[in-house]
Amino acid sequence: MKENPRGKIGLESDTELVKRLLMENYGHAPELVYRISGRGHRVYAWKPCPLEVRDVERRGVYFGRVESDGIRLSIEGSFLVGPGATRNVVRLDDERARRYLAGENVEITEEIHGWVIVAWRDYFLGSAKAKDGRLMNYIPKERRLRFKKSLK
Repeated sequence: MKENPRGKIGLESDTELVKRLLMENYGHAPELVYRISGRGHRVYAWKPCPLEVRDVERRGVYFGRVESDGIRLSIEGSFLVGPGATRNVVRLDDERARRYLAGENVEITEEIHGWVIVAWRDYFLGSAKAKDGRLMNYIPKERRLRFKKSLK
């Protein structure tokens, strides 16, 4: 069993820890600065820039979250990591993508376990936990989509 990465928070730099988790799970870590914040172990990411930002707590976009078994990416985090990811990317067909975006768990044929990036066509839809032939949906309720017609 793998070591809980939450136990490493504060023992190594946030950027090093997040990059290591990304490389282990997805095979790609974008060159960004990462900060882990709060009890929720939320990860924020940004590129260094010459603008001086006074409130460093507001820096970056919500990138994901350090979980006890790896890193779960936000939709934005999946867009940043997905194009370079070499493993743990599950591609969905139109029907399963529609159901996933509506907030449902969907079945998969791949024998894969743990955190995965969910992709549909050229889009990265977020991340999910693959378990027992299903993707457990983590799309926040306020970001779920309602469809009137099927995807074309």
